[in-house]
Order: sequence, then structure tokens, then C-alpha cells
Amino acid sequence: MSVFIIAEAGVNHNGSIKLAYKLIDIATESGADAIKFQTFKAENFVIRNTEKAEYQKQSDNSNESQFDMLKKLELDRDDHKNLIEYCNKKGITFLSSPFDIESINLLIELNIKVYKIPSGEITNLPYLRQIGLLNKEVILSTGMSNLNEIGDALNILISAGTPKEKITVLHANTMYPTPMKDVNLKVMQTIRDKFDISVGYSDHTLGIEVDIAAVALGASIIEKHFTLDKKMDGPDHVASLDANELKSMVTAIRNIELAMGSEVKDLTDSEKPNIEIARKSIVAKKKIKKGEVFSSKNLTTKRPGSGMSPMKWDSIIGKVAKHDYNLDDLL
Repeated sequence: MSVFIIAEAGVNHNGSIKLAYKLIDIATESGADAIKFQTFKAENFVIRNTEKAEYQKQSDNSNESQFDMLKKLELDRDDHKNLIEYCNKKGITFLSSPFDIESINLLIELNIKVYKIPSGEITNLPYLRQIGLLNKEVILSTGMSNLNEIGDALNILISAGTPKEKITVLHANTMYPTPMKDVNLKVMQTIRDKFDISVGYSDHTLGIEVDIAAVALGASIIEKHFTLDKKMDGPDHVASLDANELKSMVTAIRNIELAMGSEVKDLTDSEKPNIEIARKSIVAKKKIKKGEVFSSKNLTTKRPGSGMSPMKWDSIIGKVAKHDYNLDDLL
């Protein structure tokens, strides 16, 4: 099955529906399978005087609270409807991460088929239960968590009514950008093996190499932030891909999928023309007269491979030549 690539727009629309449309255009042109936004009401999401995260503070010089920042980045019900319609028109799947119960209910109203749980909600029991009750496809991000917390979240989702087969767990690190030393990509396989569940990777590193490695290690979903311009004001732009980088990532992932191929080691169609060119045959090392005994003194191996295989060397050595051979004649 093909890797499902989610182009994470997040809040990189900066609260502008026009920028959101442009992000959909970029995601579509990149070849991504889906574009994902974020659904929240600031008053349901964060206490008003909560400070911004350090990486969010670094994105601007203002002293605004996390609440004030998020309030400017909300998308209302009409925005969601318009973006869904535009995604349908462009032929790309619309996804959004809900950050509160009211937002879950909005996505239910809008008939969203897949529910992406952001890392910050992995310990939110009532939230997890609400999504589990839907019996829909679920993507669970696991940044900032340990294996026990992942197990607890899965138990809540499953006991509420969502079978494990409908859940994909994404390994993630929530620092923007994530230092390479903290990626710990092998954890994705640990999660897969421990919980016997489908896994993927939600990436916040700079560049695309870790995403490619994740695909080679078995990720079924890749999620990556992208933006119109990394220099724009906003919390996530600096750790996002630009349009060209997003397209390069999608192309690289599709190539890696092809390259992973089959587990069967055998001659491929593309190699067949090279067998005679690259392999060798047993040939006369010098002139050999009829009746002479074949030995390492008068035989050697050289290209092309159209004659007797050198794998028959031991069965030839010691036998008698039945006719004359000139230098480089094939046996």
C-alpha cells in the first residue's frame, strides 16, 4: 500500500482563508495525498494567560499570550466548509486536527472521515474517548509521550469502540525544529512491534531526509509541515518546508517506495542485458593444443559471460582439450 503523505498546513495560513487556499494549491501540486489544518476555539483550548512555547516566542517579538496568538489563527465553520469544498475541487483530501470537544463535533458535522489526534491530546481521556466513540480512522501523534502513555491512549480509543486496525500511531517529536539527535526514528519500529499496530512519522526536523528514512523503515503515513514562505510571521513557518521542498519530499518518497520493491532476490528485467557484459567465461589463457590438460596455467576467466561459467572451473581443470584453442577462445 502506498505511503499516505499529509502536507501539514496547520496554522500557516495565519488566519487568512486566502492563504489557506494557496496552501491547498501547493499541497495539490506537490502530489501529497492530503492537506491538514487545525480546528480549535481558543477559549476551549487554552487558559487566557498561558504563555507561548519558547519556539513560538521566537517567531515574533510580541508579548502576546498563547490565547491571543491562537485566537488570530482560528478557522470558523464557514472557513472549514469552504476549504473542504476547495479540496474536493482540487482532488486532495481535507484533514484537520481538532483540539477540543467542540471542534471534534464540528468535524463530525462536516463528515470528516479521518481524525488526527495531535500529540498534546494523548493524555486527554475525555477527548480520546470522544474520538474513540466515532469508530472512524484515527491517526495518533505521540510527541512528548512514553510507551505507557501511548498504550493508555490506545486502550481508551479501542475500548470506546475504535478497533486497532483503524488506528495508525505516528512517532513524533514536538520541538520545532526537532534536533536530529532527538529524532529517535527507531522508536517508530518499537511502537509497531510493541503494540502490533500500523505506524508512521510526523516530522518537525529541517529538511526531508528523515522522512525518507522513515519510509524505508516502514512508515505508512508521513506528515510534514509546509508554508508559503518560511519568513512569514507565525509559530510554525520556520520549521516548515517551502513549496519546492514539499514537492521534492513527495517525489523522493514515491521513489523510495518503488526502490523498496520485493523481498525476493532475483534477476530483474533491467539487469538482463548486462549478464553477458558483466559476467565472465572460462577462456584460453594462451594457445592450447588438442590433447593438452586444462590447468590454471592455460585457462583464465574473462568477459563476456557468453561462454562456460567460471562456476564450472573445478570440473574443467584436469580434463583434456578435445581441439585446439587460440588465446581468449571461449571454452
